[in-house]
Amino acid sequence: MQTVSIKLSAMQGLASQACKLMRVLSNPDRLMILCQLSKGELRVGEIEALLQIEQPTLSQQLSVLRQEGLVSTRRDGKSIYYQMQSVVALFVIKILCTPSSLQQPTSHGLQRFKA
Repeated sequence: MQTVSIKLSAMQGLASQACKLMRVLSNPDRLMILCQLSKGELRVGEIEALLQIEQPTLSQQLSVLRQEGLVSTRRDGKSIYYQMQSVVALFVIKILCTPSSLQQPTSHGLQRFKA
């Protein structure tokens, strides 16, 4: 088996970035919002209806996602559309929000992650 050497400073930077992303994803409302946005762009009202998150909470969580650079917005008339911006977050969300990934892992299922 081949050993990959990563400099400690690089590893610390990657760990810091991963922890920051995990902190944002640790909120159930934000995680559900990102799961919906991973399927495509949505208007604020659509997110609210799909997830049944009340407007003040939804606005607060969308603001956090914008500040962290995970989503971006565009305006079309009176509507504001949200879409995923972070490729890394999209990759993680696709794994977390796939129903089959939520099942108990088996040793067979873990084979694809082994080096």
